[in-house]
Amino acid sequence: MQGQTEHGRRCQRTTAESPIFPVYFSQSFTELTCAASIPAEESGFSSDSKAKRQDAHTVNAHATNVLDSYPALVLNADFRPLSYYPLSLWSWQEAVKAVFLDRVNIVSEYDQAAHSPSVEMKLPSVVSLKSYVKPALYPAFTRFNVFLRDRFSCQYCYDKNELTFDHLVPRSLGGLTRWDNVVTACSPCNLAKANKMPEEVGMIPFQAPYRPTVFELHRNGRAFPPNYLHESWMDYLYWDSELEP
Repeated sequence: MQGQTEHGRRCQRTTAESPIFPVYFSQSFTELTCAASIPAEESGFSSDSKAKRQDAHTVNAHATNVLDSYPALVLNADFRPLSYYPLSLWSWQEAVKAVFLDRVNIVSEYDQAAHSPSVEMKLPSVVSLKSYVKPALYPAFTRFNVFLRDRFSCQYCYDKNELTFDHLVPRSLGGLTRWDNVVTACSPCNLAKANKMPEEVGMIPFQAPYRPTVFELHRNGRAFPPNYLHESWMDYLYWDSELEP
């Protein structure tokens, strides 16, 4: 019992540090998220039973791996995803913690449940924030976001392989690394253009570079759905699909 109590204290320090975390919910959340990680020697097996400890560790690891395949789609308070690309997802632990902290509403649930000795809870598949988070108007200037703006296509030939980025005005000629001077380019086109101006080599990008908004990147991201979409998410996602009559 002393070992189990100490394990609960260790888990509670790492998962329930907020001072507003209610005591009852704190205990329930700790049990749910730590039930699969209690060391074998603290779970009722005798200390000299090595085989049982190994079996318990295998079972616990398997249970954790199974639950890890149940992420939750996170919606803003207006029931729109916080992000489309990458899709705004939380692990089941993050979703359960947010529920116990009363920060989200459960919109939909999986059939799969998390169990502990005293608590059982179906895992959330869709949650919505209770407080609206105002999205930023402009995204960060990153290589990934440049690719997403340009729909992961070379702006000189539309190839989608070996992508890098090219300075429209070469850096050797004073060109800056910023939204309005960088385009997505495949390696062959990048090498062909080299440090020349577009007009010199007749390589004008299909789309002039510009600073996109977050909304534009979200719109582009819908053309690249992730490999896995749970059926309960589909009412909140629109991946360029045709509307049914």
